[in-house]
Amino acid sequence: MEELITKRNKDVVTFFESLEELIACLEDTFEETRPLLNAERYLTDKEVAEILKVSRRTLQDYRNQGVLSYILLGGKVLYKESDLEKTLNSNYIKAFQN
Repeated sequence: MEELITKRNKDVVTFFESLEELIACLEDTFEETRPLLNAERYLTDKEVAEILKVSRRTLQDYRNQGVLSYILLGGKVLYKESDLEKTLNSNYIKAFQN
């Protein structure tokens, strides 16, 4: 005799649990992803502070000292991802080779 598949079936429950996990992952990904503007990604001061592992106050010092390029738009500070990468690369100090 064939088994009747119901919503309490182990395989059905497992399938829907996996589906819920996938949906949660997709929602997280979409939340973190922004569309590009002219093939450029712009980062907030909070994001840059997290990337560089510095405080937002330190970022303000970097802006004041001309260390980091930025855009001030309606009181909001934005950084081009490519500018941040250029700054990091230009300040890279290679380790001494023995």
